[in-house]
Amino acid sequence: MPAPRTRQASIANIPLADIVARNMGKSPVRLHQLRYFVAAADHGSFRKAAAALTIQESSISRRIRDLEDELGASLFVRHAGGVRLTVAGREFLRNARHALRQIDIGMTKVAAVGRAEQGLIKVGIFSSLASGFLFDLLRAFGTRHPNVQVDVIDGNPPEHVAAVRKLCLDVAFITGTAAWDGCEAEHLWCEKVFVVLPDDHPLAGKPELGWADLASERFIVSDVAPGQEIHDYLVAHLAGLGRHLDIQSQQVGRDNILSLVALGRGLTLTSEATTVAQFPGITYRELADEVLPFSMVWSAQNDNPASRRLLSLARSLTGLARRK
Repeated sequence: MPAPRTRQASIANIPLADIVARNMGKSPVRLHQLRYFVAAADHGSFRKAAAALTIQESSISRRIRDLEDELGASLFVRHAGGVRLTVAGREFLRNARHALRQIDIGMTKVAAVGRAEQGLIKVGIFSSLASGFLFDLLRAFGTRHPNVQVDVIDGNPPEHVAAVRKLCLDVAFITGTAAWDGCEAEHLWCEKVFVVLPDDHPLAGKPELGWADLASERFIVSDVAPGQEIHDYLVAHLAGLGRHLDIQSQQVGRDNILSLVALGRGLTLTSEATTVAQFPGITYRELADEVLPFSMVWSAQNDNPASRRLLSLARSLTGLARRK
């Protein structure tokens, strides 16, 4: 029959994407049509393909006929024993297999991301990862979801919250229990506050310190996070003791502040999680009756599945710690 041959030749060397694009203005090729077509080609029979797909033979026959009409080419030659591919059908089969393979790969990846088996989380922190709740949380998450990349970013609470609002951070773990506009917040854990002082400092002999012990001391803080937070904390607690406040900002990071303490440049404060890290020349002393609450902050607009798993795990660990 001349018509089918003409139709076959017209698409024999046209990629599937071009064929689909050409027909998008009419009736686009559908995914189930491709699957039915490939099954019929593999089994050489509409009946056997229908049995393999657990559908009616008439459904496959009708959908493939619709596909041929939409493409403008005969894909199969029908005969008493079943069907065989035309020239156009053989070319279309190669493209159809490739298209289905790419779709299956994409669906697998999306499903993996949805189950938090893959993906990326950006986490803002305002505490040490040396030990404590945050260390335990990230270690547990890494064990359960080893293929999820976790990027940890240091910063102060206002910066982190602004990034959460803009969806530049998935979640932030910061001090305080304040409510933040445009964000969700939940208190998770607390850490004790420690004074960092040189080994040979007179106060190093006391097992515990109070604010009155520190009223005449010089303090140093970093000019980067969490320096400003420590500065404000010191002012809030020392201002009422009737002494001149001596708090100096240093243009170094958190670790180098501890080295400066060892050199006798001044004292500083740190949270409980940091005290597991031992630096030569310094000692830690607990500040009596002082604790820092920590909260996680996130956006309700964030739809990252891996982030939701992290939030859920954080709540679980908090509940476990409180029961203990």
